Amino acid sequence: MINLENFEAGHYESGYGYKFFVPNMINDEWEWHDPVITQLLERAAIRLGELNSFSRFVPNLDLYIQLHVTKEAVVSSRIEGTQTRMDEALLPESEIKPERKDDWKEVNNYIVAINHAIGSLEKFPISSRLIKSTHKLLLDSVRGEHKLPGEFRTSQNWIGGNSLMDAKFIPPHHDYLNILMGDLENFLNNPDLSLPTLMKIAIAHYQFETIHPFLDGNGRIGRLLITLFLVQERILDRPLLYLSTYFEKRKDLYYDNLNEIRTKNDLKQWIKYFLVGIEQTASQASQTLYEILRFKEDVEHKLQSEYGRRNHQAITLLHELLKNPFTTVEQAASICGITYKAANELVKKMCGDDILVEITGKNRNRLFVFEKYLNIVN
Repeated sequence: MINLENFEAGHYESGYGYKFFVPNMINDEWEWHDPVITQLLERAAIRLGELNSFSRFVPNLDLYIQLHVTKEAVVSSRIEGTQTRMDEALLPESEIKPERKDDWKEVNNYIVAINHAIGSLEKFPISSRLIKSTHKLLLDSVRGEHKLPGEFRTSQNWIGGNSLMDAKFIPPHHDYLNILMGDLENFLNNPDLSLPTLMKIAIAHYQFETIHPFLDGNGRIGRLLITLFLVQERILDRPLLYLSTYFEKRKDLYYDNLNEIRTKNDLKQWIKYFLVGIEQTASQASQTLYEILRFKEDVEHKLQSEYGRRNHQAITLLHELLKNPFTTVEQAASICGITYKAANELVKKMCGDDILVEITGKNRNRLFVFEKYLNIVN
């Protein structure tokens, strides 16, 4: 039994001229006596329940899932230093400036990795196998491609600083990785533990970030684990909640709270911070879904009442724009099954009605965005 009030995070061991941190195992029963944690746990669970219930009444929910995934990829990657914006991430690579293609590729790799991980949950639970396969997609053909994509590290890494000598934190030696990741995997999938799901994933996220099993991409994979676990445990039917926006608002607070566990054994403060994040993010996600639904209904009503014989094509295009709010005339023609001329007239009318906005300023290869919708999500 691990008591949260008397929690001991781990110990240091000596390497060659440096000391690395070895976290204690976590696959055990946990207890706490702080009533604030219990209250925050209840409030976070209520908000998550509301989000999940609300999502069940959203028609065609899949239309919005992909944009949520894209936003998570943008924000989680931005925490790690990429500069790609939400609108850029949704554009085809041909529209990206050469100097920004590396960041664009990293974000789009993360989108692929998220979708792969979520799909994999239908076949097997969260495991080292799933984590490694997701990591392999994340680092495919980008700046971390030489840092063992899809494999746990076989050398020492560090966080902060330029070397092991001035590092802010040095994770456990790679010889410990298999036993530590095995303990984490068992903890996540142990049906005999009475620990609430939100407490479990709060602890697991800290543990994963402390183990830091990869040479690159640990932050993004660790944050993705939160959403994956909520879906695996059926707290959420669909992947609609991501904490990266909450973490990014005060990155210093996010990192400080994690580090306080290792330096002061203060896991309680991390859990409180994490649960507040769940509550606030779930509330915001519900509000965003509500605003999207109202906006979609308003636009559909306008298309049905004002577009005459073209209303069917306009609504077909609208539904595609809910997945990706960018389009060209050529794409609109293909989506709606109409000629280029008819699609051009449809897009022109939607621009005149302030539904679409042309953003390239070109005569050819024009690109249009469903700007108001993108603003709601973003």
